[in-house]
Amino acid sequence: MDTTLQDPLVGQLLDGRYRIDARIAVGGMATVYRAVDTRLDRVLALKVMHPALATDAAFVERFIREAKSVARLAHPNVVAVFDQGAQGAYVYLAMEYVAGCTLRDVLRERGALQPRAALDILEPVLAALGAAHRAGFVHRDMKPENVLIGDDGRVKVADFGLVRAVGTVTDTTGSLLGTVSYLAPEQIEHGTADTRADVYACGVVLYEMLTGGKPHTGETAAQVIYQHLNEDVPAPSRAVPGLADGLDELVAGATARNPEARPHDAVALLARSREVRAGLTEEQLDAMPPQAIAETHDAADDRTSVIPRVIPAGQGTAHHTSRLEMPPLPPRAGGRRPSVAGSRRGIFAALVALLLVLGVGAGVWYINSGQFTRVPSLLGQTQTAAEKRLADAGLDVGGVKRSYSDTVDRGRVISSDPGSGERIRGNDAVKLVISRGPEIVQVPDVEGIALADARRELKKVGLVPGMVTREFSEEIARGEVIRTDPAVGTDRHPDSAVALVISKGSPVDVPDVTGLDIEAARAALEEAGLRTEVLPDRVNSVEAEGTVARQTPGDDTEAAEGDTVELTVSKGPRMLDVPDVTGKNVDEARSKLEEAGFEVKVDRAFLSFSDTIASQSVDGGEQAPEGSTITIKTKGL
Repeated sequence: MDTTLQDPLVGQLLDGRYRIDARIAVGGMATVYRAVDTRLDRVLALKVMHPALATDAAFVERFIREAKSVARLAHPNVVAVFDQGAQGAYVYLAMEYVAGCTLRDVLRERGALQPRAALDILEPVLAALGAAHRAGFVHRDMKPENVLIGDDGRVKVADFGLVRAVGTVTDTTGSLLGTVSYLAPEQIEHGTADTRADVYACGVVLYEMLTGGKPHTGETAAQVIYQHLNEDVPAPSRAVPGLADGLDELVAGATARNPEARPHDAVALLARSREVRAGLTEEQLDAMPPQAIAETHDAADDRTSVIPRVIPAGQGTAHHTSRLEMPPLPPRAGGRRPSVAGSRRGIFAALVALLLVLGVGAGVWYINSGQFTRVPSLLGQTQTAAEKRLADAGLDVGGVKRSYSDTVDRGRVISSDPGSGERIRGNDAVKLVISRGPEIVQVPDVEGIALADARRELKKVGLVPGMVTREFSEEIARGEVIRTDPAVGTDRHPDSAVALVISKGSPVDVPDVTGLDIEAARAALEEAGLRTEVLPDRVNSVEAEGTVARQTPGDDTEAAEGDTVELTVSKGPRMLDVPDVTGKNVDEARSKLEEAGFEVKVDRAFLSFSDTIASQSVDGGEQAPEGSTITIKTKGL
């Protein structure tokens, strides 16, 4: 079963504006959809908070804070936020849609990256975080899932949902939000998250890009937390021999457990990264990582989640004093033995984490978890990898369906039922939806068929009939398709618009029928293949009453056979007062008569050299039809 189709928001119009087309990803606090802003006709990403969290004022506040924070950044390497709003239980952010993949997708597909590629990704990430840091914000949830890599190669940082002002701390006695693999020690122990916490997370991400695996792993979140607090991030060259010393130093500086030893913000780390790059040879930058690096995926998944914060000894409340034996941690090659104080602090952190994860007592664990398991992370996995993950979790594959996807590569998981992270009984099955890749359709051959039929053919293959224009054609009959734009046979994604050019038929010269009576005009136009429409309102004109005063279109133009020519009937000319021009010279008399609306003819007396008007054909003060000719005569000898 396709869980994307089951999603109640897919296909809906949110807030009267955003048409939700497909689900892209599901996170711990929100789901991201591909949508269309119907007002501006643009594709965007819609991040919708899980309805169960919408009643929590703190979570809603984080959403609103994300919108406001990112709106202030306006940086080319930050995913832009366009709008924020709510409809009922759905609180959303409208964001820039980046067609491409996440850094996590790249790491799953390729494993370790060449140093040049790793730095090419790291540096725009640091530029984006640097802008946030200098604007007074801390991201607090940097990880490969929040680094987007566009099809055009652009790198952008997403998900500022946990952003905080510099210097702000989390709940100092409870828990904090984050992703356990990327939390800085001070976040776990003290709840502080300044710019150096983002620097630490970037150092972990860099290690992961260079080696293909995380520096701290374990079967439980507690083991990962213990290592953050008590073990340095190992040098990448221990996992990938041959990496340059400068890369080891860059990772070590960024991930120092003491925040004072790290670069103070992302701008400083960016400067250090560029210095390291400048000191590397071309061979060192292009050093090929191992061809096959097994993906490291520990029990602490990559979702943003609630993480128990370590409370130093003596500061905890009574319910933190329960004793529980710490399970042995897997040995780490070459790791130095932690001090007694460090061990106690790590054990305490692990105890708190284990109490949260396991519940209080075996009976509670069995009731809440023993009969159930959770669907492992499957989105973006190959079918083989997804089936193996399900088998490792003791779950069966309940069926496989294949569906087109513009965002998920062919052969990888689009969705599952139940979805990743959802609870499921241990003996149940999970249905998979596997991508067939983007669906491509060809523009069908609709040339020479009627417009209505062409529209049906386009819709039949999933395309949208677009703008219709018309032009003359000697070959294509009136009303049929001359061509399409894009042309027939062109590959297009479904729902793409196709413009249609429709034939107006062969051009017809429009005859001049002004001055003809209506019947004669109608006959002349019909003989030319044109139709006639006589308009009801009549006008004064120089044409005789009852004849055609004007026509639309006029003569000397072209129309299509069967087009209609509109005729306006004359009610005769207006009668105008004739001015008296006797005694005036010819030029003055002509001007005055023409201004009054008459044509003028000058009749000069025989053998007369006078320029003075002696008489006029219509006396001054009388009336004559508008446009009629007044003859003026000069004085004789």
